[in-house]
Amino acid sequence: MKRYSDDEIRSFKKITCKIAGDYLGISPMAVSIGMRNNLLPIGFAIKNDEKYSESWSYNIIAERLIAYKYGKTNEVQVKNIENNLSTIISQFEELKKDLLFLLSEEKELEK
Repeated sequence: MKRYSDDEIRSFKKITCKIAGDYLGISPMAVSIGMRNNLLPIGFAIKNDEKYSESWSYNIIAERLIAYKYGKTNEVQVKNIENNLSTIISQFEELKKDLLFLLSEEKELEK
C-alpha cells in the first residue's frame, strides 16, 4: 500500500478509489462502497444504468479527501454540496437524453 502526501493528493488530475484507499489506509473496495452508501464524504459516486449492465463512476475531491483524513469534514457543507451535485447530475442526464433523442431523429431523416 503506497502512502501519499497531502501535496501528492492535490497534484493528481484524477483520484481513484485505489489512491484514496492507500491514502486513508483502507481498501479500494471500502472507498467505493463507502461512497456509494454516502458514508464516506470525499466526493460522489454516480450510478450508470446502462441497458445491459450497471456500473459506478467516482469523483473524489482532493480537499474533501484530505479534510476527511484529518477529521475536518463539515457534514452540513458536504450535504449541501452533494445536494447541488445531485441536481446538476440529474439536469445533465436530462440533457443527455434530449441529445440522444435529437441525434436519433437526425439519423432517421438521413435515411
